[in-house]
This record gives sequence, structure tokens and C-alpha cells, in this order.
Amino acid sequence: MPELKQVFNELGFENVITYINSGNIAFDVAGKTSGGTESKLTSQIEQAIEGHFKLPIRVMVRRQNAIEKILKNNPFDGDFESHKEMHVLFMRDEMPKEKELQLLEKQTEDERFVVRGREIYCHLRLGVADSLLGKGFIEKKLKVPVTGRNWRTVQKLADL
Repeated sequence: MPELKQVFNELGFENVITYINSGNIAFDVAGKTSGGTESKLTSQIEQAIEGHFKLPIRVMVRRQNAIEKILKNNPFDGDFESHKEMHVLFMRDEMPKEKELQLLEKQTEDERFVVRGREIYCHLRLGVADSLLGKGFIEKKLKVPVTGRNWRTVQKLADL
């Protein structure tokens, strides 16, 4: 991740911090980059990553206060025994209603979903492995690009 951190520094971002090796990066936008919208930032970061690493990586950007709001608005708060049961999927855009309905039709008592804005909250009592998430249902069947984080990682991102 040091190389990725350097790419962000070269883009003019400040206070760049990485967390674990799954692409979690916190940074401050200042100076020449401070006027950019989220979509401009996303495009700028994707181009820099592809230029440096020769990989087309889809980037999801959230402001720090959005991460805090995600934590506060967990619809499954108090329903899970371990952070390993709780996941948040980040989307670039809001999920179309018909795809949300397809996802919700598939939920069970052990595998529950709530879509709020550009996030999907997943309570997976039996873990990820045999879940819709683990089987790639959301990306492959619904064709909705997501990046997922377990609850502990989301909590840590709020602290960066």
C-alpha cells in the first residue's frame, strides 16, 4: 500500500492514511483538489491508479461524515452478536428500485439486507461464504458494482 499512498500524495491529497491491504484510504482534499466534486475525485483517482498500476479499478469515495452516518444508521444495530456478521456494501450510485426488490426477495432470516442511499447493509448470521454476497449475486446477477467492508473495518474508517 505504500505505492498507492504515494499515488494519492502525487494527486495533491493531504494526510493520506491507508488501512489494511484492501484499498481503504483516508485523505484530506485541499488546495487545487479541494473544489472537486465526488465524481471528479473518483475519476481522478481511477485514472491515476490505472496509469500507475495498469489496472482498471472502480473507486468508491465517501466523505468522513458519511462514514459516521453509516455507523449511526445501521438498521441491524443490536441484532448481531459479532462484527463478522455485519457488512456494508458501498455503491457508486443508488441501486435502482427494481434491483433492490430483487435483492430483498432473496433475503432470509439468516441473510438480511437493507438498502439506504448508496449503501447496502448486510446482516449475515451464517457468514459470507455461502451468502448471496459470497456468491457474487449483487455484482454478477444484479450487475451492481459494489465494494464491501465488514463492520469492524467501517468502524475503523470512521476513526481515520
